[in-house]
Amino acid sequence: MDVETMMLYPAMSELTAHIPNRYMLVNVVARRARQIADSYDEAHEILDEKPVTLAIHEVAEGILDPEEKPE
Repeated sequence: MDVETMMLYPAMSELTAHIPNRYMLVNVVARRARQIADSYDEAHEILDEKPVTLAIHEVAEGILDPEEKPE
């Protein structure tokens, strides 16, 4: 996959299918990215991808619930 293709995946339409409000999407992704980063820091593990990228992919796969309360 080249850089231009990677920047377009997942498509915004795919993300907004799961979380239709863009403001909420940004907040959900940011919250989850912090959770991911914190858990890897606590375990002293190194991430292969950036936490935001992992969180965006979780949204695209329908894993994240936008109504879930932060821990």
